[in-house]
Amino acid sequence: MTSYIFRRLLLMIPTLFGIMLINFVIIQAAPGGPIQQIVAKLRGQTSDVDSRLGGTGSDIGSSTFSSDALHESTYRGAQGIDPALIKELEKQFGFDKPPYERFIKMIGNYITFDFGKSYFRDQSVVSLVASKLPVSISLGLWTTLLVYLISIPIGISKAVRDGSAFDIWTSGVVIVAYAIPSFLFALFLIVVFAGGSFWNIFPLRGLTSDNWHMLSFFGKIADYFWHLTLPIIAMVMGGFAKLTLLTKNSFLEEIHKQYVTTARAKGLTENRILYGHIFRNAMLIVIAGFPTAFIHILFTSSLLIEVLFSLDGLGLLGFEAAMSRDYPVMFGTLYMFTLLGMALHLIGDIMYMIVDRRIDLSASRG
Repeated sequence: MTSYIFRRLLLMIPTLFGIMLINFVIIQAAPGGPIQQIVAKLRGQTSDVDSRLGGTGSDIGSSTFSSDALHESTYRGAQGIDPALIKELEKQFGFDKPPYERFIKMIGNYITFDFGKSYFRDQSVVSLVASKLPVSISLGLWTTLLVYLISIPIGISKAVRDGSAFDIWTSGVVIVAYAIPSFLFALFLIVVFAGGSFWNIFPLRGLTSDNWHMLSFFGKIADYFWHLTLPIIAMVMGGFAKLTLLTKNSFLEEIHKQYVTTARAKGLTENRILYGHIFRNAMLIVIAGFPTAFIHILFTSSLLIEVLFSLDGLGLLGFEAAMSRDYPVMFGTLYMFTLLGMALHLIGDIMYMIVDRRIDLSASRG
């Protein structure tokens, strides 16, 4: 196992480098840039995104990347702006250097976890990410736990009662849940339970109430879950369908194997066979997929939910950074989350070997 982990860690280096390089090249070809945002502000043409972010030209931080298309497009929109100011801005952003120099400097800084400062917020990238983590971790962690707690029992029951009425109607529920997008179900919850047209039971904004610091310990916990109820329900609805079917199919595959027939011939009870023999083998792929499921829910499933429920998390941060061309935030978060994703995938593979000692990934070349 040690040699396998070491090889995987070594493979992370070129993988991470390749991902950063590809995205850097794509950004070079993309129109627009931070200097254009500042020029627009200077000309009184502040974009909607910048107005929402509340950025100003004085909030510029230093960084190392830009777009080759920047100069031409910037000067087209910079009529009436002093060219010396444009040159000064380019120098302050680091856009006066060729792309390969900017990329090399960016990677060098990232190796030491120096991610720079946001262009349009007077904060470092690390502090921005840290301030958004509570929301995203809350959504990702509780959603993943609930998805597993709901899906595994239902999947096992469906496998044991395969073809029964219970299996048929639960399959209908699973299909409907999978077909409805999370954001549409979230809108339904808002209309019904958050003051839309019917009841005003749950709050519609933020992770906690304004008076959260004045509440007792148990009051804070209750307020926290009160705000998370609707967002988590919306995310769980779209997340438990796949895992339910995966659990059912895993158990069905094990139920029809020879060792189960042998156990029954020895007179073991069905519960003993199910939870003493089948469970460990069938749950292998389900348990090992937990890190991957968490990273998927954490970084890819919460953007629209955050917008609808006014939750300021990582999904919203990444979207606003892309729209405003805040390159330090874009590349910094990409680097951190890619590294975290690869680490969690490695943990998932290690869990395979821990759960089932028959698996020896060190014998493979991957």
